[in-house]
Amino acid sequence: MGAATAGREGIDEGLRRYMLRVYNYMSLGLALTGVVAFTVANTPSVLQFFYTQSGPTMLAYIAMFLPLVFVLAISFGIHKLSTPTVQLLFWGFAGAMGLSLTHIFLIYTGTSIARVFFITASVFAAMSLYGYTTKRDLTGIGSFLFMGLIGIVIASIVNIFLQSSMMQFIISVVGVLVFVGLTAYDTQNIKNEYDARDSGDVAEKKSIHGALRLYLDFINLFIMMLHLFGNRE
Repeated sequence: MGAATAGREGIDEGLRRYMLRVYNYMSLGLALTGVVAFTVANTPSVLQFFYTQSGPTMLAYIAMFLPLVFVLAISFGIHKLSTPTVQLLFWGFAGAMGLSLTHIFLIYTGTSIARVFFITASVFAAMSLYGYTTKRDLTGIGSFLFMGLIGIVIASIVNIFLQSSMMQFIISVVGVLVFVGLTAYDTQNIKNEYDARDSGDVAEKKSIHGALRLYLDFINLFIMMLHLFGNRE
């Protein structure tokens, strides 16, 4: 009985350290994204390479799709790449995301960005805590949320051409619901993926991949809420 209890405590302590690494990576990634976006938006000599009076430059469009390259590299190379390389890709992704989000500082007021960020952080924390602590198996909602995510992507592409404010409102509302659900779902999955037998490198790469998933949930939830509650300049 004593050995079993000690083993359980060891797993719980290991799980806490593992989840702490996940949240630390995610938080530092978000911080890097915010610093890059704010710095570029407030440095005219750099901003001119991305936005001119006539609109976004080619470099801005490249920056928009660059994070996807990093996401694919991490997702498909996580088992083959070394831990330092995966770390470098994650920081590169966070920086590239900052470049792609520079425009929000040009469109929305700083006060509303800060307000929506703290609202997002509160919702994210509550749902992530729920995903971590709940005894309910959230696997069943995964396919439903994934279909919702695909629908959001398709609708967003269509609305690029339609420029419908009503469609954007619907996309944002559905997006908030989807990413709120994904936050709980991904947190539970990340928790379930923990294995006390993993080597240091495997555990580190798992924590980075988990951080990437939660980062994407947070940043997309933030963007959807900004569309709904942000005040434009």
